[in-house]
Amino acid sequence: MQQTRCFSRTMALAVACFILCSPAISLGWGPGGHMMVARIAFQRLNPHAQAEVKKLLAVPLDPASATAKSKDFVNAAHWADDLRDFPEFDGFLPLHFIDTPFSDDGTSLPDVPPKNVVQALNDNLNILKNSTDQKKRARALRFIIHFVGDIHQPLHCATRVSSAETNGDHGGNFVIIKLPTGGVKLHSYWDGGLGTFPPAGPHFAPPPLSSIPAAAALAVKDNPATDPKLKLDEPFAFQAWADESFALAQDVV
Repeated sequence: MQQTRCFSRTMALAVACFILCSPAISLGWGPGGHMMVARIAFQRLNPHAQAEVKKLLAVPLDPASATAKSKDFVNAAHWADDLRDFPEFDGFLPLHFIDTPFSDDGTSLPDVPPKNVVQALNDNLNILKNSTDQKKRARALRFIIHFVGDIHQPLHCATRVSSAETNGDHGGNFVIIKLPTGGVKLHSYWDGGLGTFPPAGPHFAPPPLSSIPAAAALAVKDNPATDPKLKLDEPFAFQAWADESFALAQDVV
């Protein structure tokens, strides 16, 4: 399945592996999906990289109440979403997306917002590689773990523009689909893996850590790391990842 293939490649989180193995250095889904990304990523890091990310994730960060819920690599994947409870971090909200517009009816397209997930990944990569401030590096790692997941969620990379929605549907947030349980936003339904990922609890509470290994294993069962189509040797191809998600949003979602 194309959704699983793009999901599998992002799991590598080779960003962290390449950076943290360097001698010069003393990484859109609901919480379940993001934790699956991180689970597979951490397994693909070598022991030195695993040790380095553990050190960074132990660095205390504000807001302390959010960071306390995500001290391990897998739970760190939902930290950037946990910041939604703190208005002072609202400035980071546009960084989860790159709303590239398309139209089926010829409606004029708006510009792509300059603050977006591609720029955020590049900025945090630079901090992780070059900063000597451990708090900044710790925060950058948490953002990378999360944003690598976001950029592989097709509806984080597209907005469909029409005569009825001239500013776009915000990644399917204005599209309601009918399920036996009632109406749900298309974006939210896709965030949950079309109902297949470990579900979030009330108020976006992450699912139990114990539910993640089996779900992650299923996601990559038919997508081994040796598959050249996953392009695991291109860990910084952020715009290419966004372009692939944009195409999937149009052709699959």
